Amino acid sequence: MSPFPRFRIAAARAADRFRSNKRGSAVVEFALVAPLFFALLFAIIETGLVFFASQSLETALQDSARMILTGQAQIAKLDKQSFKQNVVCPNTSVLFDCTNGIFVDVTSYPSSSGFGSVAISEPISGGNFVDNTKYDPGGPGDIVVVRLFYQWPLFVTGLGYNIANLGGSKRLLSATAAFKNEPYS
Repeated sequence: MSPFPRFRIAAARAADRFRSNKRGSAVVEFALVAPLFFALLFAIIETGLVFFASQSLETALQDSARMILTGQAQIAKLDKQSFKQNVVCPNTSVLFDCTNGIFVDVTSYPSSSGFGSVAISEPISGGNFVDNTKYDPGGPGDIVVVRLFYQWPLFVTGLGYNIANLGGSKRLLSATAAFKNEPYS
């Protein structure tokens, strides 16, 4: 008898044992699914952080803009830097580097022209943040637009989930408030 039929029988028995043995299949299945699971998990966490940071920036803006709305910033003669340091930064959370990262833009328009005359410039050009911010809180009755910007760093962009709108894997968070100043004196 040739050795080939014995080899075929031994190979068939080994294949049957391999098919019937289920130990380790969970490990192999998890190894196949784990990278996708963790990529999705980290993308969800990062998206949640971006939304939370955006809402925190919006809250800081609303609290800070009230100082201009009521005329307190104008009466105190705050300039751009002092408004940022004394009003905006105390309202921001620990999520932001306020001193070096938050940009404040305050623009006023005469109330006679109405809200239709408000022109807001685009802060992103060619994938880069354009810092053309100014500080003009206006006077009583003027229309004012206050904007805050922050370049939020992203970490999960290498896994195929990219919500960056700036170069360097960053997303520009912005918050805007438009209002008419109260008639303060």
